[in-house]
Amino acid sequence: MFQGISFAAETSVPAGRVVVGSVAPDFTLKNLDGESVSLSQFRGKVVFLNFWASWCPPCREEMPSMERLNEVFGSSDFVMLAVNVEDDGQRSVPEWLKKNPYTFPILLDPQGQEKMRYGVTAIPETFLINKKGVVVDRFLGAYDWSSVYTLKEIFSLINEE
Repeated sequence: MFQGISFAAETSVPAGRVVVGSVAPDFTLKNLDGESVSLSQFRGKVVFLNFWASWCPPCREEMPSMERLNEVFGSSDFVMLAVNVEDDGQRSVPEWLKKNPYTFPILLDPQGQEKMRYGVTAIPETFLINKKGVVVDRFLGAYDWSSVYTLKEIFSLINEE
């Protein structure tokens, strides 16, 4: 598996990019059932926000470990949101999921508005957001989400007041 890059100590980034220490911008996107889902509805939970595409090999490679992470923490104060950035995601993602079933929520960003607002330059890219809505870590590239480091970091965030 590819080892991602954590930007936890990031201090300066180009304008238009969400940085560690800033409040994550709220958004509302549709899920695969056409229901609106907003980031703000998960305030009080740790949010794992991942931008991906079904045609992206590193994205596909990290998804099994995302599923394991969701299985471990999904019933606690944790939510995983996988934002698909394909313009035809409403059609292509359900087809892809038939062969690759995952249980975490998938949201659609067909025009890439949230991808641009978050300053995502390559996929996959993941933002870890604490219960107060603050971005506490940013990962560029595929990552092994079942690593001890990741499990400890998320467990710690879940247990914060």
